[in-house]
Amino acid sequence: MSRLGRLRSESRAASRAFLRRRTAVFFTFFFPLIIVVIFGVLVQTRPGGGGLFTREPAYYVPGYLAVVVLFTPLSRVGSEVARHRDGNRFEKLATTPLTRPEWLLAQTLVNTVVIGLAGLFLLGLMVVLTGADIAVSPLLLPFVVLGVALFCGVGAMLGSLASSQDGVISASNGIALPLLFLSETFVPPELLPAWFPTWLSPLTYFSRGVRAISTGGGEAVVPLAVLSVCAVVGFVVGAALLPRTD
Repeated sequence: MSRLGRLRSESRAASRAFLRRRTAVFFTFFFPLIIVVIFGVLVQTRPGGGGLFTREPAYYVPGYLAVVVLFTPLSRVGSEVARHRDGNRFEKLATTPLTRPEWLLAQTLVNTVVIGLAGLFLLGLMVVLTGADIAVSPLLLPFVVLGVALFCGVGAMLGSLASSQDGVISASNGIALPLLFLSETFVPPELLPAWFPTWLSPLTYFSRGVRAISTGGGEAVVPLAVLSVCAVVGFVVGAALLPRTD
């Protein structure tokens, strides 16, 4: 079987596994809806006022997209690696031509499609529910793809290093929650201490680039370049840490 055939087969299996887990479908598509309703409809933005949500609704597009770009790959890929490891599935995969990077790439492709659909759903909700004036551009696509690839790699690291599936979920939440609010997503940099190093978070570059595109102002090339490097490193390290069976 060719490499393309192996990727196609594994991607098909991964997509079926995702659809069989209703909890995963719920959190991918409906958890962001809850976030938009709470922050965008109930809390609302108050430009010029005091508090956290003082910018125009479009400013918070990176934060809402980060909910699915960050949480879904970390928990899904991490849990999948842990399940494969506990069920000795990597030993079975070792008897096939499928390599570890190919397995992770197939998982990444499935997550990219799922999260891309969830992202479109999310942007539509923002326009309808919050009246956000979002500048939709094809340049959003590489940011989503690279963000998913990065956090799929991190999820693979967590799944390989955590002792159990419960440990993966705890670790992914412990990483994702601080990153979500401390990476120039919902909280503007001026509300954080001047010494706080938001630039250390790879999600910051996702936020900067997506905000520059969605609001029609700012620089997106440098954030895209940094995010590309982070995605490559994260994917390579995640693939290298997958359980070895040879």
